[in-house]
Amino acid sequence: MIALLASLHYARWALSALLLIPLVGALAIWPAQASAARRIALWVAVVEFVVSLGLWWAYDPAMTGMQVGGWLPWIPAWGITYRVGIDGISLFMVLLTTFLMPLAVLGSWSGITRREKGYYALLLVLETGMLGVFVATDLFLFYVFWEMMLIPMYFIIGIWGGKGRLYASIKFFIYTFLGSLLMLVAILVLYFNAGRSAGGLYSFAYEHVLRYATLPVSTQFWLFGAFFLAFAIKVPMVPFHTWLPDAHVEAPTAGSVILAGILLKMGTYGFLRFALPLFPAVAMQRTVSAIVVTLAVVGIIYGALVAMVQPDFKKLIAYSSVSHLGFVVLGIWALTVQSVQGALMVMINHGISTGALFFLVGMIYERRHSRLVADFGGIARVVPAYAAVLTLVSLSSIGLPGTNGFVGEFLVLLGTFRTHPVAAAIAATGVIFAAAYLLWALQRVIYYKLDKPENRELTDLTGREWGVLVPLVAVILWLGLAPGPVLRRMEPSARQFIAAVHGRSAPAVAEAAARESVRAAHGTTASPDAASSSVVALAAPAGLVRAARAAPSSRDSAATGARLP
Repeated sequence: MIALLASLHYARWALSALLLIPLVGALAIWPAQASAARRIALWVAVVEFVVSLGLWWAYDPAMTGMQVGGWLPWIPAWGITYRVGIDGISLFMVLLTTFLMPLAVLGSWSGITRREKGYYALLLVLETGMLGVFVATDLFLFYVFWEMMLIPMYFIIGIWGGKGRLYASIKFFIYTFLGSLLMLVAILVLYFNAGRSAGGLYSFAYEHVLRYATLPVSTQFWLFGAFFLAFAIKVPMVPFHTWLPDAHVEAPTAGSVILAGILLKMGTYGFLRFALPLFPAVAMQRTVSAIVVTLAVVGIIYGALVAMVQPDFKKLIAYSSVSHLGFVVLGIWALTVQSVQGALMVMINHGISTGALFFLVGMIYERRHSRLVADFGGIARVVPAYAAVLTLVSLSSIGLPGTNGFVGEFLVLLGTFRTHPVAAAIAATGVIFAAAYLLWALQRVIYYKLDKPENRELTDLTGREWGVLVPLVAVILWLGLAPGPVLRRMEPSARQFIAAVHGRSAPAVAEAAARESVRAAHGTTASPDAASSSVVALAAPAGLVRAARAAPSSRDSAATGARLP
């Protein structure tokens, strides 16, 4: 397979093709008949997934830095380029996205009956935006894709959502857009600072910023706060989570699947790709780290407890996402190989298991037109196949050994015990609470007495629904029983991430400790000017640093950066 991909020069065009194919599909939908829109979208999504599979072999875990990428000048006068690439972190986010999108189209087959052309076209545009976030290695390009995926999701919720769709879509837009604007300001500060440090060569390229940006620690605190807020809202972390339950409940089934499966991961991906590598001295500062770890643990427990009392099955799953993503943030800030790998696995597994749960809730809603747990009971007698799949997926979400959910959460807790043992011990209770809210809901939905006449007429899974669920169940079992190939591919990037953050944050920590010792010895307090004069270079992954150390030629400089007047 590797030889075949090399003969096709796959690495040169793969990522650009993945960004272009959905847009071409969206354009093809507009002149087509409404009845053909879903078939076009399905075929486009399937082709997209097939093309993306080559990344599994094209990516070489033995190499460091970005791979399978490329770049083209976009706005040379401002140092803006089209730059894309993947590593062991973004690889699996791309594959998760392309895997879930055909299922999202198939899951919408009977649920979307009006304005079908617009709906499926927006789904495909959304796919391009999401993939762009994961592969962009130019900060300006990243921001464009970050905003691009916001607009289709706003319309998908606002047009095809439930009764409260307008409130939910506006709240979703305001929350995420506010954080995005602050992040844009931070990106511009980095751009100008790196340009001045590079002797007037300005570029938004990720490695350029990592190499040249040098900022006072006091300034880094503000910039880190801007990035952190944008990503914390997207995760979402407590207390920035209130938009999520409304958006999940009101979104159509595919919208909920994409929200849980992919969009929430953009926040945790942002932490891994930008917040910690760009500002390690701040992110790993003792007080900041303690605050983030505390918020992660609070999210784990709070999300589980609130999920436990939800009467609406869909809202229960929505709050469970707050709990699950808390494990991801905890694993990232624990900063051990096991915890970072575990965080990446939880990101993947949450997309699979929670996506499957939203599909299952949508399927029963189409039959019963209710999501209230109290409206069911005993349905295992009339829909045994549905009950069996719901049980398996629920157990995977809880983290039953042998399913995908166990691997990620176990690695997060194992790695976190090394650096934050108290937080890990408290977070472990979240697994118990997860069992409580899901098993109790499962018991009330599929067991008990079949005492409601409406439930006696329910039909079991159709062929199309099996087509949605079988791939998800297969991945649940594969990742639970044989996660080795996935872990091996992500391990080098996890180690590189940890080494970069530790390597660049250590000098700042040592300098801060030295200043504290001087103040203690003289019994004085450092002035704000003295504190702000401490300048710390931003961190760069080792592979990118090595790539950036070579002095660029004049041709490279003209292509990748701009000298502003």
